Amino acid sequence: MFETVVKSVNGLLWGEGQVLIYILLFTGIWFSVRLKAIQLVKFKHMFSLLKGSSKCNKNDISSFQALCTGLCARVGTGNLAGVAVAISLGGSGAIFWMWVIAILGMATGFAESILGQVYKIRDSNGEFRGGPAYYIQQGLGSRAFAIVFAACLFLGYGFTFSAMQTNTITDALNYAFEIPTFYSGVVITLLAGSIILGGFKAIARFAERVVPVMGIVFVLVAVVITLINFTQVPAMLKDILLSAFGLQEAGAGAMGAAIKNGIQRGLYSNEAGAGSVPHASASASPMPNHPATQGYIQMLGVFFDTIVLCSCTAVIILLADVDISGEMEGIRLTQSAMTSHLAQGGVYFVAAAITLFAFTSVVANYAYAESNLHLFKLDNKVGRGIYTLLYLSMMLWGASATLKQVWDLADIALGLMTVVNVIAIILLTPTILSVTNDYHAQRDKGIEPEFKVKNVKVQGKCEDGIWD
Repeated sequence: MFETVVKSVNGLLWGEGQVLIYILLFTGIWFSVRLKAIQLVKFKHMFSLLKGSSKCNKNDISSFQALCTGLCARVGTGNLAGVAVAISLGGSGAIFWMWVIAILGMATGFAESILGQVYKIRDSNGEFRGGPAYYIQQGLGSRAFAIVFAACLFLGYGFTFSAMQTNTITDALNYAFEIPTFYSGVVITLLAGSIILGGFKAIARFAERVVPVMGIVFVLVAVVITLINFTQVPAMLKDILLSAFGLQEAGAGAMGAAIKNGIQRGLYSNEAGAGSVPHASASASPMPNHPATQGYIQMLGVFFDTIVLCSCTAVIILLADVDISGEMEGIRLTQSAMTSHLAQGGVYFVAAAITLFAFTSVVANYAYAESNLHLFKLDNKVGRGIYTLLYLSMMLWGASATLKQVWDLADIALGLMTVVNVIAIILLTPTILSVTNDYHAQRDKGIEPEFKVKNVKVQGKCEDGIWD
């Protein structure tokens, strides 16, 4: 019964109904147009804001830490296993559509991250909390709609995604070192528990140290492999483009599979529009003192996650001498590809990379869902204790679950979150445009942008005492 329901809902969202594919494309185009192609026109400015992004008050979280926390959740199985799934089911053309949804998604990520900053609050511990449930409740004035999103978030980031990340780690370790999945699952769960019990600040500090290092190392390895196989690169790029538009032997059916799997796995990887990253965005201290700054910072996260890291994985797989069966393959396809480049050391490298990538996602996923306990008035020791126990239990379950089980559950959770969040951010477009225009107007005057609620047309009501 449960599997039937999951299959039916996923069929509507991702299958024949393809509701989410149309929604994501529409949303990306909507914000790209309304924000005047901000992801392209202001591309250089996006990078310039990294300077000074680590500044914040001693007890707060900096913009750079918020970016790294967002990347913690983004950079995980989607980058290594998800790309493999996309290629195995959609062919090389799926990578083109991952790029498309990432470029469009940069504008969507900018929009939702602004809202995460505008409508955040301070909790009883003095930490900033925010995200879709908060801007739905404060901006749209609908507590019921906010609770619907929070429930979808708990299904995804609270439980399902942690199981999927653990499943990928344990499978990679089993393939590389023959470690039984249950035992590695226990160790991973205990390690994750030791970090998440330290709260959002501990998670942000962990992310700030780990994410830059693991990202740089993975990119460098991909660059070396590309240089070694440089003569094959033109043919690879040609194959990606031809496959993306069904110009290969399989025709329109291949094009449909490429679009579906490219967009589906692209969303899972960069999460633009899913409503997850606004939680990290909201956690950042308002320094520099304008929400648009964090919008730019998190837009950079979408670029780095998909355009850079997912492309690295795609290059590693497509330049390798491996057979792509057409059946669903995950992290083992990436490991096999790396083995063809680096011999047996490739298996170990991918096992180490996915362990770090997915483990950081596990830690960040916990923080996202935990932020919403405040809505249910469960942000106390008992509420957090029960949630933590359930979260860690799902990690253990995921260690021994099948690949299809965890990906199906992850797809349905991500899909439901995205539908609710996209409706909210489109309805809040006037606020997004007003805040963005205020930021650029101040910059055009040579003023360091500073956000004052009274000077901007904001829908609903912001929390008092943060911006004014």
